[in-house]
Amino acid sequence: MTDALPGGLSAAGQRAAAGPTQFVLPFVPYIAISVVHVAFIVLGNPLAGPTKLLLMPLLAVGILWASAGIRPWPGRALSLLLLGVLFSWLGDGSSTFFPMFEDEVPMMLACFGIAHVCYVLLMWRGRGLARGGFPKWALGYVAAYILLIALLVPHTGDLTIPVVFYGALLVATAAFAARCGGVIAWGGFWFLASDAILSFRIFTADAMPDWTSGAVMLTYTLGQGLIAAGVVRALASRSAAPASSG
Repeated sequence: MTDALPGGLSAAGQRAAAGPTQFVLPFVPYIAISVVHVAFIVLGNPLAGPTKLLLMPLLAVGILWASAGIRPWPGRALSLLLLGVLFSWLGDGSSTFFPMFEDEVPMMLACFGIAHVCYVLLMWRGRGLARGGFPKWALGYVAAYILLIALLVPHTGDLTIPVVFYGALLVATAAFAARCGGVIAWGGFWFLASDAILSFRIFTADAMPDWTSGAVMLTYTLGQGLIAAGVVRALASRSAAPASSG
């Protein structure tokens, strides 16, 4: 006995096969709070802070909702994805969750670094995610890393070594996402773009215009959402394939 619906597909598999519109439904709360949060940043609304802490919990809700019908449930892959989201949440709220530290940046780097390790392991080991080897265009990420580090290191001071390691993890996430293609690849790209802008806002704040604050969160929410939705959809499609062929 299986949980497949008539036609041989699980509930999640049918959503994946039905097209992007139906599959997006579980992520609507996340999309909505992302739009509200970015708008609050642009408008200078004090609710930007509280809404930021709602982003990753609602993304986790979307992941669990969208994956609820996948059979067999890919617990290992989804655990890595949810751990990445959890540590991203801790990174988002580093000043709130770690008030004992005078400077929030080291803990932010640590939390997001762990999140990127989770994402890299997921995209490297997750069955059905990668579509092949690294595409040639992913070499652009190596060039971006070299350029980013060259521009930042003169300003990073005592955080130079953490920044260099974090940058490598960030680029690794983008590169492994490129192997997965499609939605996941775009998620990795926008995540990298977000952290690149943020790094300049942290270490060269005087050179960055105010609008880049909104750009950081716009690209961040887009990147995280695309990675999460892309991974869940790939896992649902993977589970649907054997069911539909059998």
